[in-house]
Amino acid sequence: MNTLKRLLGIIWVAAGPVVMFYLIKTAAAEIASKPVIDTKIQWAVFIIVFFPISIGISIFGYYAVKGEYDRLPQSSKDI
Repeated sequence: MNTLKRLLGIIWVAAGPVVMFYLIKTAAAEIASKPVIDTKIQWAVFIIVFFPISIGISIFGYYAVKGEYDRLPQSSKDI
């Protein structure tokens, strides 16, 4: 199970930047096709909201690759 966690961690580390790339690419295409202020504001909000989420996904994957989730607490006394 720990090997699976680490392999999925690699996917999470890669997913953060890839998702942001496609989000920005889509935003640029949508803004270019309809360059009104409403579209610009909408896509700016999407990017601002999802940027920290993508960073969090990458950090989560980094810790999974590092092995931080190999041993999880079984009860509240272990925390």
